[in-house]
Amino acid sequence: MNIDRNLMRLLSEQKRPFILSGLAGAVGALMLVAQAWMLSGIIEMAFRQAPAWREVLPLVGLFALFSTLRVLFGWAGHHEAKKGTLAIRKTLTERLSGTIAALGPSFARSAQSGRIVTTLLKGVESVDAWFSQYIPQLLLSLIVPLVILVAIFPADWLSGLILVLTAPLIPLFMILIGKRASAATEKQWNTMSRMSGHFLDMLQGLSTLKLFAQAKARRDGIEEASENFRHSTMQVLKIAFLSSLTLELVGTLGTAVVAVSIGLRLLGGHLPFRPGLFALLLVPEFYLVLRQLGTKFHAGMEGVTASKEMHEILDRASEIPKAGSCDLDANEVSTRPIVIDNLSYRFPGSGKAALDDVSLTIEPGTVTALTGPSGAGKSTLLNLLLRFVEPADGAISLGSRRVRQFSLDSWYRQIAWVPQHPFLFNATIRDNLLMARRDATQDEIDKALKQAGLFDMVRSLPEGLETMIGEEGARLSGGEAQRLSLARAFLKDAPLLLLDEPTSHTDPILEAQLRKAMEVLMRGRTVVMIAHRLETIRNADRIVVLDGGRIAQSGTHGELMADAGFYRQAIFSSMEEVAA
Repeated sequence: MNIDRNLMRLLSEQKRPFILSGLAGAVGALMLVAQAWMLSGIIEMAFRQAPAWREVLPLVGLFALFSTLRVLFGWAGHHEAKKGTLAIRKTLTERLSGTIAALGPSFARSAQSGRIVTTLLKGVESVDAWFSQYIPQLLLSLIVPLVILVAIFPADWLSGLILVLTAPLIPLFMILIGKRASAATEKQWNTMSRMSGHFLDMLQGLSTLKLFAQAKARRDGIEEASENFRHSTMQVLKIAFLSSLTLELVGTLGTAVVAVSIGLRLLGGHLPFRPGLFALLLVPEFYLVLRQLGTKFHAGMEGVTASKEMHEILDRASEIPKAGSCDLDANEVSTRPIVIDNLSYRFPGSGKAALDDVSLTIEPGTVTALTGPSGAGKSTLLNLLLRFVEPADGAISLGSRRVRQFSLDSWYRQIAWVPQHPFLFNATIRDNLLMARRDATQDEIDKALKQAGLFDMVRSLPEGLETMIGEEGARLSGGEAQRLSLARAFLKDAPLLLLDEPTSHTDPILEAQLRKAMEVLMRGRTVVMIAHRLETIRNADRIVVLDGGRIAQSGTHGELMADAGFYRQAIFSSMEEVAA
């Protein structure tokens, strides 16, 4: 039997419906025994005693009653199991969604988006069969055979003995085949997850692949992944059919042995007709419930495999940034410095620190530019300020209060974040803007669009603010998407502004336009931005050069140009590239 500990914990939280399902199964087993006894009596009276119909009718009525009750209790058991399963699916979906959301963008970027989607949707769906089919059948396989044995032994002890001796063969074969089935199902699930992630990544990057003439090569990769999935699926089906054949064979042979034994003893006059027929009617039901367990076992196997991947996500709950309950208002952020004290961070599984003992004070109302080579720790520092991740050592404070004392909602209300690639959703322009402030008025929306230089474009659209922009802003140009992100920041009007290279991958004209809008946005705010271009950072109040997770240089543009360090070398290198 395949009992997954994680799934059993979920089962224990919703045990009442499954207990009721088991009780309904027990009553159904009693009705089955009563059915067999009534039917054997009807057949004996009809074919051996030739009674009048009025003598048989009471038995027929009882048989119909027990049959109806068996159907009703069977339906009730299935209904309760389904109700418990739906509650578990809801709980599991909420926990997975909550954990993924709480882990934040850092986790989402580190994992394949397609694999996360497969786990969240297909994984939860796969668990359904384990709870709604396998667990109820497991309870029936424990209850029904026991009830049948108790009923058969008084009627025909030899048939009962044969059942006791042959019944263990079915679980034995299930265990032997189940080990191989488990490995094959796990391989199939992993193949499907990789294929889903790969396919979604290809769809999202289709325009880039077309641009670099790599579409055909990626298509061949998808075909190979699909063939691997087909092969692993056929392996699972082969094992499932083998299991079904084996269990059917054991059940058929057991039933045949009992039938021959009863027939010989009936011919010899060593067994009365009704007890023999009663036992013969119950034997197929005895093996049937065990054979069905094998079928449900394979149906629920995918859920067990999916559960492992789901709980890999749930087990990462310890990585969720800890948050306090203190409230924070805009005045505190506007008037108090952000103090970064001996801050260190190491990515899980990495032997090298992304940030190592970084100390920095960001004065209120100033612009601090972070620059340095790729992998220097700039984005990591921004993620720590956004509280997407927790530092390994050190702390971030607002004045004298640690940032972790504030609730996440309270902290995020004071931050406007403009990332390098805007997070836009398949909704209207209005909906994407209102993510910054749900209570914004129409005048405030129009003002934000004007400040971002997007008002005329939106007004020219047939549906205006109600225009759907597609997944990741597919119907917008790169500049329009970035302007929409800036408009969102204008609308939020937060005292702390975080910019992550918003003018990267733009042409000089668009960069100048975006930089002009950003200058308006940065007025009167505390700004921390990641940038590499001289035009973006030269006017910053302070430029911090990160290298290898440490602060290599710090100062104004003039001070750093007077020092023969990384900053000056990078500026001269970029000037030489432009001249060339």
